[in-house]
Amino acid sequence: MATAENAGSEAPSRKRARREAMSRVDTAWLRMERPTNPMMITGVLMFAEPLSLDALKRVVKQRFLAYSRFRQKAVDTAAGAYWQTDEDLDLDWHVQHTALPGRGGKRALERFASQLASSPLDGSRPLWQFHLVERYNGGSALVARIHHSYADGIALVQVLLSLTDTTAQPAKGSDLAHAWLKQDGADVARRVGAVDRYMKLGSRALEKGMEMYRDPTLATMLAKEGGEIARELLQALSLSDDPPSMLRGKLGVSKRVAWAEPLDLEEVKAVGRACDCTVNDVLMATAAGALRSYMIERGDNVDGLTLRATVPVNLRPLEHARKLGNHFGLVFLDLPVGEANPIRRVERVAECMNNLKNSRQAIVSFGLLAALGMAPAQVQGLALELFSRKATAVATNVPGPQQPLYMAGSRLDEMMFWVPQTGSIGVGISILSYNGRVHFGLIADGKLIPDPDEVISRFGAEFDKLLYLALMGNWDVTLDADAADALIA
Repeated sequence: MATAENAGSEAPSRKRARREAMSRVDTAWLRMERPTNPMMITGVLMFAEPLSLDALKRVVKQRFLAYSRFRQKAVDTAAGAYWQTDEDLDLDWHVQHTALPGRGGKRALERFASQLASSPLDGSRPLWQFHLVERYNGGSALVARIHHSYADGIALVQVLLSLTDTTAQPAKGSDLAHAWLKQDGADVARRVGAVDRYMKLGSRALEKGMEMYRDPTLATMLAKEGGEIARELLQALSLSDDPPSMLRGKLGVSKRVAWAEPLDLEEVKAVGRACDCTVNDVLMATAAGALRSYMIERGDNVDGLTLRATVPVNLRPLEHARKLGNHFGLVFLDLPVGEANPIRRVERVAECMNNLKNSRQAIVSFGLLAALGMAPAQVQGLALELFSRKATAVATNVPGPQQPLYMAGSRLDEMMFWVPQTGSIGVGISILSYNGRVHFGLIADGKLIPDPDEVISRFGAEFDKLLYLALMGNWDVTLDADAADALIA
């Protein structure tokens, strides 16, 4: 990141005028940067018609830079981190065009996106960049990279979509001005109201050097606080490490990304109704099935294996998402990769998700992240490793607009994004619905999954099993994956 020396070369009065303190949670994400896990949110948008570089720059200048934060660079010092306006912002560096080799198909775009997802952003500049790919499938593609310290994935997806319009010919009122996501406002307000209490507890816990999970004095300290907050914090910290598997191991510095052919959203909803669960339950169970199939083919023993994924949970009213910043917590979701029966996988995911909905695990993690932002570097490293050992993957599911969108007149056909993994986690699963279709994406450390297309190609087949069983009403508990394959063959 930019250094204190860089910031100190300006006159003190001007420097103070352009500085803005960084929040604790944003600071935590800034300091989580590792060569093995760059803290970038990477998105790929694919357009049906060509999008010119000049048109893209106009959109970025008029709409993206309307967020003053993106004119600022992150400066990290021992005294704390802050935002500083970049007086020499170079739009030509931040918005670049490129061409893919050969015919420039899907695999070439995946390789290009993989290279960018593996390459840290330049800390001497504002931490974002757009790469326009010319002549992709008769149109264009756009790869966007934005550092996590600017905002969480929910906010940044909304920022990217605020660059679009609902008509091919932009007119007043045609931009995507309002949040499309659905959330219980009262529930969000309840959780946000508890943030201060959790941040205080998180700070006190981190002051103990992250020895809390094996220090008996922690229980005494939390018992004095009383109530559910203390119990939730203890539970979060006492989770066992995720079991060993081929999806965990020493990480390298190369990422691999891939995305699947989209699913029909109405078909996913039909499975959810048949199984009496949510769309999210169906999709996460589908992901578990795809991982299971891949692991078995690679010779990994999955019998009885349950892995965890950290799942972000929004902690703010969504109409405030465009204010940027990180306002989310994390929950640990079970992925029953050891369950052979597709329907049982859905039921187990749904049961775990229902339990999480009644917990305060997300707000606990938010408080710990806030405390982590101000903790000494040694404590940060210890805490990051402690929490990352408790999960094998990061999983996100963002419901997007269910109508076609346009950027500078070019229709947006498909899109995908990936949030960064933290610590020793090397696998990320992304789910995004848009215009009646569900898009699956995978990002993985190249040492763990060198061939992500082999994983992502299984999502469709796993969902087809669920669709067949759900619509046929076949709830035979003895049905395993092989039997389901035979049914839909």
